[in-house]
Amino acid sequence: MSKTDTDTSRDREELGAAGSQLSTAPQEEQTSLPGLGVIGWARWFWRQLTSMRVALLLLLLLSLGAIPGSLIPQTGADASKVEDFRAAHKTLAPVYDKLGLFHVYSSVWFSAIYILLFVSLIGCIVPRTWQFVGQLRGRPPGAPKRLDRLPAHTAWRTTADPERVREAALALLRKRRFRVHVVGDAVAAEKGYLRELGNLVFHIALIVLLVAFASGQLYKSDGTKLVVEGDGFSNALPMYDDFKSGSLFRNDDLVPFSFDLKDFKGTYEVSGPNRGTPRTYEAKITYSEGAYGKERSTTVKVNEPLKIDDAKVYLVSHGYAPVITVRDGKGAVVYHDAVPLLPLDGNVSSNGVVKVMDGYRDPKGKKEQLGFQAFFAPTLDARSGTMLSQFPALLNPVLAVNAYHGDLGVNSGIPQSVYQLDKKHMTAFKDAKGQLLKKLLKPGDTMTLPNGAGSITFEKDVKEWAGFEIVQEPGGGWALTGALAAIFGLAASLFIQRRRVWVRAVRGADGVTLVEMAGLGRSESAKVPEELGDLAGILYDQAPGAPDPDDDSAATPDPQAVPAEGAEK
Repeated sequence: MSKTDTDTSRDREELGAAGSQLSTAPQEEQTSLPGLGVIGWARWFWRQLTSMRVALLLLLLLSLGAIPGSLIPQTGADASKVEDFRAAHKTLAPVYDKLGLFHVYSSVWFSAIYILLFVSLIGCIVPRTWQFVGQLRGRPPGAPKRLDRLPAHTAWRTTADPERVREAALALLRKRRFRVHVVGDAVAAEKGYLRELGNLVFHIALIVLLVAFASGQLYKSDGTKLVVEGDGFSNALPMYDDFKSGSLFRNDDLVPFSFDLKDFKGTYEVSGPNRGTPRTYEAKITYSEGAYGKERSTTVKVNEPLKIDDAKVYLVSHGYAPVITVRDGKGAVVYHDAVPLLPLDGNVSSNGVVKVMDGYRDPKGKKEQLGFQAFFAPTLDARSGTMLSQFPALLNPVLAVNAYHGDLGVNSGIPQSVYQLDKKHMTAFKDAKGQLLKKLLKPGDTMTLPNGAGSITFEKDVKEWAGFEIVQEPGGGWALTGALAAIFGLAASLFIQRRRVWVRAVRGADGVTLVEMAGLGRSESAKVPEELGDLAGILYDQAPGAPDPDDDSAATPDPQAVPAEGAEK
């Protein structure tokens, strides 16, 4: 063994309890093979799992595992995109299926990492918490024999009595919010416990975040609903246009409420490079909570959702719903409703279909169904040469329609979109020239079907619709609390330093008191010497230096408290 190693070992023995760890972190142990038997292997595995090294590794793996969940289509978010991916990547899709990359967050490997991280954090926190509680209940350790071996040290001689020096040091350190007590001929002080508290809060906050995230995924629900002005919505599963939920979600977990869309208003930039850009989207609604709740009015805006218990109602889309009236050959109304059309671009050029499923008979009296393809432009500029809208507001609305008759296929038992027209069993109406019957309609215009088949009218009333997303994600408050606690806990563990200070005052053989002050921090930092120098300067004013027997001058403490040569760090 070298001389340096021998000196270091001697220094540690001399420091004793004073040089013990200034944190609750478990001491690193040399990795060794476990003893024979199941118990030995179990202890070794538990020791590795609850080490901070493995916890950080699992946290890194969890972050890396979430990357494919963001880049690859997920069945829980959009099943149609997954099917499109499978169709486009015949070779890669089966590999992704085996690896569970189409459902990352519910896959076996992601769940295993998640659970192991959860167990690892608990295994780290529990023993450190008990150790920290024990340190809070205890007292700072007494001063080591050789204070001059500590990283920060200063000393001077004074004519003041040792008891007076210790009393002054005790009062000074208490004023600086140290935990202090007298041990023998020295005052022991310690502060910076908030560092370890912040460290524990940070790790506990991570557990809170993991629990909140898990509960949010298991019990969440997310659905969308298109509502036309004048219509309403009740928070029940059959009312949704699209709905997905967590694996433990039940229909009874839906928050009971309902609302009616009274009016929708959108404003847009009318000039400049941002012409047509939305300025405001506002949906005025009346809502009630529960079956017999009092009706209230509010306005839902973009990023300003309506909050009812754990449910949030977001405004996510907007479009137009022209009011259409269809009559048969005798003039009887067989269809009258606002038809929501889906936007195709930023100027709300929209398309959709009108389906007349019941009540219509052809000129011969035979039951038949009608279908109309519709294209709507809220602001059509004929000079542009296209049918696309030039502005999203209703400045010059035009509806283009063409008509079909026959069987819509709605009675086949096969589900179909309300925005698409199945033409397999439909026949197009023809004009006098034998071409597809089509016409541009302005509000109030009517297109007459040939051979007395009826007519379709674009009424002067054009309603607007709003798309709402109803999200129910329990645990959001806990997740926010955990995130804030993690930030503050991490800040405390990074910027607060735990340190110890000792003040020893003993009377020498010549009757003069020798005062020694030393400090020890968890890590090398300029804060400990600076703080010790400040404390020493104040204490020196209360116990000034005595003349030195050699040069009859006063020994003054180093205001910077320069670390002692060869000190243990």
